[in-house]
Amino acid sequence: MATMKLGSKPEIFVLEDLTWRCTTELESDVVVEVGEMSFYLHKFPLLSRSGVLQRMISEYQPPADGGGGGMCTLQLDDIPGGAKAFELAAKFCYDVKIELNALNVVCLRCAAEYLRMTDDYAEGNLITQAESFLADVLANWKDSIKALETCEGVLPTAEDLHLVSRCITALASRACASDAAAPLVRNASVVDKDALWNGIRSGDTASAEAAAAAASGMDWWYEDVSFLSLPMFKRLIQAMEAKGMRAESIAGAIMFYAGRFLPGLKRDTSFSNALASYGADSGGGMSSRNITPRAASVSAPSEGDQRYFLEEIVALLPTKKGVASTKFLLGMLRKAMLLHASPLCRENLERRIGAQLEDASLDDLLVPNLGYHVETLYDIDCVQRILDYFMSSTDGIGTGYTSPALAEEGGGSLGIPQGGTPSSSLSPITMVARLMDGFLAEVAPDTNLKLPKFQALAAVVPDYARPVDDGIYRATDIYLKSHPWLSESEREQLCRLLNCQKLSLEACTHAAQNERLPLRVVVQVLFFEQLRLRTSITGWFFVSDNAAGGDGARPHSGGAIVPKGAAAIAGSAQAEADSDVEGDAPEGKETITDVKVRVSELEKECKSMKQEIRRLGTPRRSWSLLPKKCGFGAKVQQAQTAMSGK
Repeated sequence: MATMKLGSKPEIFVLEDLTWRCTTELESDVVVEVGEMSFYLHKFPLLSRSGVLQRMISEYQPPADGGGGGMCTLQLDDIPGGAKAFELAAKFCYDVKIELNALNVVCLRCAAEYLRMTDDYAEGNLITQAESFLADVLANWKDSIKALETCEGVLPTAEDLHLVSRCITALASRACASDAAAPLVRNASVVDKDALWNGIRSGDTASAEAAAAAASGMDWWYEDVSFLSLPMFKRLIQAMEAKGMRAESIAGAIMFYAGRFLPGLKRDTSFSNALASYGADSGGGMSSRNITPRAASVSAPSEGDQRYFLEEIVALLPTKKGVASTKFLLGMLRKAMLLHASPLCRENLERRIGAQLEDASLDDLLVPNLGYHVETLYDIDCVQRILDYFMSSTDGIGTGYTSPALAEEGGGSLGIPQGGTPSSSLSPITMVARLMDGFLAEVAPDTNLKLPKFQALAAVVPDYARPVDDGIYRATDIYLKSHPWLSESEREQLCRLLNCQKLSLEACTHAAQNERLPLRVVVQVLFFEQLRLRTSITGWFFVSDNAAGGDGARPHSGGAIVPKGAAAIAGSAQAEADSDVEGDAPEGKETITDVKVRVSELEKECKSMKQEIRRLGTPRRSWSLLPKKCGFGAKVQQAQTAMSGK
């Protein structure tokens, strides 16, 4: 920390209880009272330095009753910085040694202005000395932070002298300069450390290490500014925005600040001086509470203070999408509901979350229902609004506007891309669909969750956003299990959310044996499973027939037809397939044995269902029509005969 020493004489002031006395041979002839503190001083040193004290001493009229012992008594209760600042000013008048630093220079500068200690009364007066040292303070980041913190206790004098704006400008300039260099540092950190410089291999890794350290510490200033009061922090952030700082850095500082001071977002919270207002009492300006908020011990903030703090932080966040994490925004939303923040604040948070809903996690999305009329455990209406904001966003293909045609074109946009992995290249709307399916499964056991609300939330996500319907099937099954009183018509209405064609084999197997599902849904599941089996059998027979013919076109791996002229190129591989079709089936296809097993299992399931329906009293005629409508029966028997002939 920078310091500046003034004065040449040794200490001559002694503190006795609440009284400062000057230990010189001359008796004191003036008493200056600042709050509860009294200073017994001499007129001449004060007259030669301060215009205010000169005027007050000249205008002083002793009491008519002769009280006060004939001494001149002056009241300076409203001096900025209080008794501590006046003590330093008085020592300066006596040329006693004092030390200026970042913690006292602002208060001393304000006190000097109040006392009019200008060069008109003495050359090199206190105002000049304080201004000279203040320039050195503002050239250092840490000292500038400390100086800005001390401005809290001497407002509005610090504002009138532009000390606050000077500190903020100095801090914003240094932070923005570091932020502007961040992309350059990141680029430099990926350069080979043995790169040539002007054609000469330096071999010095110091610069590379410095670049790596700088790249990993771009948030170095977050903690320093987090100790500022909310008004000061807000002005500093606005100054950084005006100077062009990246929105990501600003959002990072705001999230760090909110996590430090807002209980509930972070465990080790301290609201120390975070809501100090501009109208702070100037009498205690030099107290530890205003100088060092790091060490302040302030009681827990009231609900009103927390609500005001939260609303200000939300309004301060940059509008750019993605700069604030979805986890942080959802945490702020939960806190806003708990504190009953303004509707505008909550809507702002919900819109921000909706714009980047694909980044949310299921745990964070489970917002407790804290409304006055609690019906469900979790706030379903809030999630519904967030999902509506996501679907109404206008980012084109990146969010809710991926068209069904594009979804069907190769499946690469919404599902698993061809040649990709199941977790790669998923579009935002597909990620949101998975998130909503998981959310529905979590809230489905709530017996107070009404069917229309469950359906409305599930129906917001379009069908093409789900490559597989296993998630929505699981949520629907859980809801049916937790709401056994639903009528048959309500069950059928709920199951309209399902697309039986998009259920996996495991889901189909479970659905075929699920007694909670309506009969119509079970029939659909069996029909589409049989249809898939028939398609698989037909495709395999097509491949086998073409493989057996030696002159025509030959099937390639995956069922594609290879022209006769190209057969010679894959001759050896195809000859092996011709010799043992069942043992070496084309890649990605089922063997005949597997198909036989699946057909047998399906027939057993159909038989068990038929027996169950008969037990329940369903007419036989309705079941006997099912194989004819679905195309089962004779065709499956023909398929089995054909396979046995092979």
